[in-house]
Amino acid sequence: MEDLVKLEQRLRELDEEIRETRKRLPAHSTKPPVMMDLLALEDEYDIILEKIKKLKASPAA
Repeated sequence: MEDLVKLEQRLRELDEEIRETRKRLPAHSTKPPVMMDLLALEDEYDIILEKIKKLKASPAA
């Protein structure tokens, strides 16, 4: 279960990083580097969320 705890902690960290990155996005003329950062963070968030779902769904050994 330690992996689950680590994944959930990373998910919370990513959530905060995504919020901070979205604050850096201008209303108009989005800067490509900021958008790339946001997309990478969101991709990692989705991957970790999927891993958490699989861990919770699998029977405990």
